[in-house]
This record gives sequence, structure tokens and C-alpha cells, in this order.
Amino acid sequence: MSNNLTLVIGGAASGKSALAENLVVNTHKSRVYLATARVLDREMEQKVARHKEMRGAGWETLETPLAPEKILLQRTASEVVLLDCATMWLMNHLMDETDLNAAETALIAGLRASKADCVIVTNELGLGIVPADALSRRFRQKQGELNQHLAAAADTVVNIVAGLPNVLKGAL
Repeated sequence: MSNNLTLVIGGAASGKSALAENLVVNTHKSRVYLATARVLDREMEQKVARHKEMRGAGWETLETPLAPEKILLQRTASEVVLLDCATMWLMNHLMDETDLNAAETALIAGLRASKADCVIVTNELGLGIVPADALSRRFRQKQGELNQHLAAAADTVVNIVAGLPNVLKGAL
């Protein structure tokens, strides 16, 4: 693998995106933001606006709810890509009932084959209660499996708790 792959994992509102953005900005490379969220309601619209404001200027933003690997393969070594986030990407695939194994294989292959350094944000969902419905339980299970596979592929894995980074693999 010629690029550097960093996984930033944590709970909701833990500071994942802020850390990931700082990692990207500190590379002094061209910044590419791959947005996986689908904006389907006002709450998500406001969340996306907050994230754009936090990032500030100087980012090329590309929306890619299902196939970020296609964009990853077009990036160059002079760029660093922030994929935010793998959790929304997974939810999109679950809601569209796509082949998750094929989608995950393509995503990880794209991350590995990209010439750009990549930072991926993902959520840790396994520390809470067992969800009451089957779809939520499947989502939690698939997220845990995806996180394990992303962590295995990553050079660096950072867990964020209360805004504090804990390096689990590699070094920042």
C-alpha cells in the first residue's frame, strides 16, 4: 500500500470529525472531503451545515453515498481524502438493500489502491444497549464487522472518547 490509511472511531459527538479534519489539515496536502450522508430531512441538513462550517474553506467536497471507491481511485498522492463517514455509508447500503459484502470489499480495495492518503471516520455502536428491532440489530452487527475490517486495513487507528484521542494502532 503506497498511501497512509487512518481510521478514526468513536461514539456520537465524541470529536471524531474534528480530529480527522485536523489530521487532514496538518498534512498540508490538497484536501478532499467525501461526504456519505444523504440529506433527507432538516436535522441532517443542519448537521451537514455545521460540519461544513467546522471544516472551513479549502476543501473539495464530493458527495458519494454508496461508491466512494470510484472517487478514491481517481485521487493523487498530492491529496489527502477524508471519508466521513463509514457509518452513513453502511446505513445507505442497508437501506438500499445492496450486497454489503461486495460493497465493503470494493470500499476497502479502493482505500488500499488510492494514491492519496485517506482518513476514515466511523462510529462505535457496540457499547450501548441491544437494539429492540431486527434492522437496528443488523446495523449494529454490520457496523462492528465493518469497523474490524477497516481497522485491519488501516495503518493507524484512533479511538476518540470525550474528545480525547487514544491510539490503538500505529502512531499519529
